Amino acid sequence: MTEEQEPDYRFTLANERTYLAYLRTSLACYAGGLSAVQFLDLGPDRLPAKIIGVVLVTAGIVTTAGAFRRWQQNQTAMRRGNSLPVTRIPLMLAATIGVVGLIGLLFSLWR
Repeated sequence: MTEEQEPDYRFTLANERTYLAYLRTSLACYAGGLSAVQFLDLGPDRLPAKIIGVVLVTAGIVTTAGAFRRWQQNQTAMRRGNSLPVTRIPLMLAATIGVVGLIGLLFSLWR
């Protein structure tokens, strides 16, 4: 087992700030998804709004779970003196928000 050391508190706090930023992003996804379902009027059956809502809330759930896992992995890597692990959370978020924005734009123009 690799010997663990307490990392510099500044790195620990930076890791925590990143974790909290991911949580704020997931809260924004929840709010955006629920707002889309509640307020978007994109067609008679509101299916596009429901799809946008489900996608955004799902992205929020994935981001919440991924944020905690990322925080743990970073903390462990810092304690062991290893490189920080790579994450795909930012790519997933950017792709999801971009696609949802494009879907919303297309349905708004089509309406």
